[in-house]
Order: sequence, then structure tokens, then C-alpha cells
Amino acid sequence: MQIDEILKQTQVIPVMVINDLDDAIPLANALISGGLKVLEITLRTPVALEAIALIKDALPDSIIGSGTVIDPKTLNDSLNVGVDFMVSPGINNELLNEAKLTKAKLLPGAATPTEVMSLMSAGFNSMKFFPAEAAGGTKMLKSIEGPLPQVTFCPTGGINLQNAPAYLELNNVACVGGTWMLDKSLIQQKNWEQINQLAIQASQLNVYQSERKGN
Repeated sequence: MQIDEILKQTQVIPVMVINDLDDAIPLANALISGGLKVLEITLRTPVALEAIALIKDALPDSIIGSGTVIDPKTLNDSLNVGVDFMVSPGINNELLNEAKLTKAKLLPGAATPTEVMSLMSAGFNSMKFFPAEAAGGTKMLKSIEGPLPQVTFCPTGGINLQNAPAYLELNNVACVGGTWMLDKSLIQQKNWEQINQLAIQASQLNVYQSERKGN
């Protein structure tokens, strides 16, 4: 499954930061059973790669990506644990070359028309728009769509339950990434039931927005 196909599987991707390995499987279960089919686990903690491997083994039908992929090492580490895709906050030539060499399914980050055009030249038509709210939000994406309608985005950064619908209404947005269903206090309490309810709420937003866009 290619990146553009993965983005079509869901309209909200939970962006997970896993600090405790014991949380990995129950947290993923809470999100997936709540209707969120695609998960991103950021490589910001020492246990992130092991968490990805555990989730992939326990939930083989899930679609699991790694986030904060910033160089050849994090890209290859992600490949070694069997991720379905990977996400970078930005891009550089070193990472682009490694992605091309390994044929990695990379969702590269862009925040300006110049960065978008550079990635298009490298063969990418699906990108992460980051940091979404700080980089101009829906107004910036509407402006980019005019001259570059062939590019599809997954905005991440400052997305929440209140502003997600405005992003999902845009023609050049396939899905959004967010953390609002991953309340830190709920995770510390291991309150998987409440996280599951937040995931259900997000997945219902998916259905509503999908109907509005005619998907």
C-alpha cells in the first residue's frame, strides 16, 4: 500500500508518543477499536522502536507508521521494525536520497510552496503539512491548492477536535494528524476505556467529514 492509499484509510491519524512499553499494545488497541485505523508512533522516546515492533506483532492487520524520521538512521531503524510508512517533520537531501535508495514509504514534511515544489520535483505528491497552525493553517493550504492542486496533505501540529473539520473540508487534505485523543493523564492512569471513547469520537468525525466530501 502506497502513501496516498494509506492516507485514504482514515481521516485522523493519532500521533503517539510512547514512554512506557507496557502502554504500547493497550493504547494501540484502544485507538484501533475506536475506529482509528492508521497510527503514527514518534521516534522521540527510547522505547519507540520496540513499541512499534510489539504493536506490529500483536496487531498484524494494523497500519503503523513511525514519526520524527529525520535522517538515514531513523529511516532504516523504521524499516527494520517493519513499519508500513514513515513521517518526517521536514526534509533534506540526505533523507530524500536514503528514501529513494530504500524505496521507503515516506510522508515528507513541508510548510511552504517552495518546499512543496522541491518535494514534487523529487517525486512526492503526498506530504505532511507541518507545523500546520503555525505555518498558516487552512488559509495557507487553500493558497497552495491554487497553483499546486495535485498535492495532497496530512496537516499536523496544532490540530484538535474543534479545528479538524475545517482542515478536512479542504480538497487538498486527505487526513489530519493529532494528539487530542491521547490525553497524557489518561495514559498515566491507563484509562484505556476513556481513550477508546475519544477515538470513537474522532472516528465519527471521520465519517461525517467523509460524507461531506462525497467519499
